[in-house]
Amino acid sequence: MTPTDPHQGRSVRVPAVAAGPCDDAAVKVVFQVVVFDAADLAEESSFWAGVFGGTVDAEDDWHMVLVDGQPRIGVQLAPNHVRPDWPDGAPQQIHLDLWVDDPTAAHDRVMSLGATVLKDAEDGDSPDTFQVYADPAGHPFCICWVKPREH
Repeated sequence: MTPTDPHQGRSVRVPAVAAGPCDDAAVKVVFQVVVFDAADLAEESSFWAGVFGGTVDAEDDWHMVLVDGQPRIGVQLAPNHVRPDWPDGAPQQIHLDLWVDDPTAAHDRVMSLGATVLKDAEDGDSPDTFQVYADPAGHPFCICWVKPREH
C-alpha cells in the first residue's frame, strides 16, 4: 500500500477500450463515490449512513454507504489515519459541503450522530452561510444554507 494507491491494493476492473477516436465528450460515469480514510470503519460509515439516511455494506477493509440502493460514500480502512486538525494542524484531505433547507434540523442530526462543531456560522452580508463540523474520524464538512430573505 502506498499513498499514491487510493484503492490500497484492491482490484479495480477497468473495461477494455477499443483504439481509435472517441466521439463522446466525457467519460460516462455510472456513479461517483467520495472515499474517506478511517481507522474505525464502523464508526465512520455509520456516521455517514446516518447523515444520508442510508445503509452500510461492510467488508473487512472497506465499507460502502448506500442511499436508496446506490453507492454514495466509501470508507476504506486506514489503520494509521491521522485525524485532520482543522484549521491549523494536520491538513484536511477533502471536505463536503452539504446544502440544506433546514440548518437547525441538519445540525441536530449530525450532532446526534457524533459530529463536532469546528467553526460556528458567521452572520455577514453574504446571502448564504455555513457552519464547519468534523465527522467521527475528524474529516471536516460544512452544512451550508441560503439565508432567508428579509422583506
